[in-house]
Amino acid sequence: MTSWTDDDAPPGPGHVVPSGPEFEGEVDLSVDYLGMRLRSPLVASAGPFTGDLPSLKALDAAGIGAVVLPSLFEEQLEHESGQFEALSQYGSDANPEAPAGYVPNLDDYNTGVARYLNLVRDAKKVTSVPIIASLNGVTTGGWTRYARLLSEAGADAIELNVYRVAADIEVSGRQIELETLALVEAVAGAASVPVSVKLGPSYSAFGNLARQLADAGAAGLVLFNRFYQPDINLETLAVGPHLVLSTSDELRLPLRWCAILHGRIDASLAATTGIHTGADLAKVLLAGANVGMTPSALLREGPDHAATILGELESWMQETGYGSVMEMTGAVSQRTVRDPSQFERANYLDTLTRYAGTFLQ
Repeated sequence: MTSWTDDDAPPGPGHVVPSGPEFEGEVDLSVDYLGMRLRSPLVASAGPFTGDLPSLKALDAAGIGAVVLPSLFEEQLEHESGQFEALSQYGSDANPEAPAGYVPNLDDYNTGVARYLNLVRDAKKVTSVPIIASLNGVTTGGWTRYARLLSEAGADAIELNVYRVAADIEVSGRQIELETLALVEAVAGAASVPVSVKLGPSYSAFGNLARQLADAGAAGLVLFNRFYQPDINLETLAVGPHLVLSTSDELRLPLRWCAILHGRIDASLAATTGIHTGADLAKVLLAGANVGMTPSALLREGPDHAATILGELESWMQETGYGSVMEMTGAVSQRTVRDPSQFERANYLDTLTRYAGTFLQ
């Protein structure tokens, strides 16, 4: 049985935690996401463990609703494509019997893509849940081709991970938005499966962009991409990566935007970053997310932790009277709460006022 604190405990039906008996019978954890029916609202985000077949089996056994495979990166594809092109042209004019070069021109042969397509096929064989492929890039390039290949390999959906740092001071925010919309429209148009878009929150008017992405063909939005910030080594003066796994405190940003967007755009919503417990998952579902995604909790605790999170969610649902996840989804979204401004500026004022009052006591 889950132990909830006053701060953690989400409200029950009608925003009031019932004092009566627990819900009798099993609760229904199934949800709809990207047009697919998932058995549970917990999805394993892209990470090292989702590219490992034994880990995929363990996640399946733990009750995960779906799995996002590790990302296929635009830079990786460009690098391998360039290498193969160079090899295919090497010596083409040195031997009249090899006018096309010594290396066969195999358009569809790319070691990175080939491995990834095999991973999609193998993941489908060892699991019973939907497999979502992940493309990570910012330009249209060859993504349409790869979207088709992933669809043909058996991916149930594609998550387009738009990981972009707007470092060019000559490029406007509107230009970046237009490029992102063009990318989503191209990939969604080429794929025969649903396409979701995972992106960061650093847009000037995120709500408007979210609506445009849905109109461009995005079947879902994944909120939010967690940008890994570089660090400087003081001994070598080298710039390098610095990985820190998320905590539950980072839940607030995706929770807010799921609550704001719920019921306002024609797309599924997935909350990611900060989901480590059943309480975290319950909160984002109440806010309006269709599913919650987690990589950090599974990296810390292992694939079996998915069963713990789902068990905590199920216990809370029984205690508060919810019979299904779909019944609770969006119960505390901006459209349903008594004071919608709490998801906007009012929350900022309320937080500072409460903290000041505590400090002055």
